[in-house]
Amino acid sequence: MATKIFRVDGMTCQHCVKAVSDELAQVPGITDFDVNLDTKLVTVNGDALDDAAIVAAVDEAGYEALVVSE
Repeated sequence: MATKIFRVDGMTCQHCVKAVSDELAQVPGITDFDVNLDTKLVTVNGDALDDAAIVAAVDEAGYEALVVSE
């Protein structure tokens, strides 16, 4: 299982967290994730994680994701 961390700027409330969470829940390969409003970090766990798919999901929620750690 792989873990990747993304920085997601612009999240300001629980609605933002829900929007990002709802989109990430649809990405194949993700087994679980944590969206932290305080740190603006999203930790994603899963097999065969696709950075482009994760970034696209966050983009669909209205935010920009940058890979912090792989």
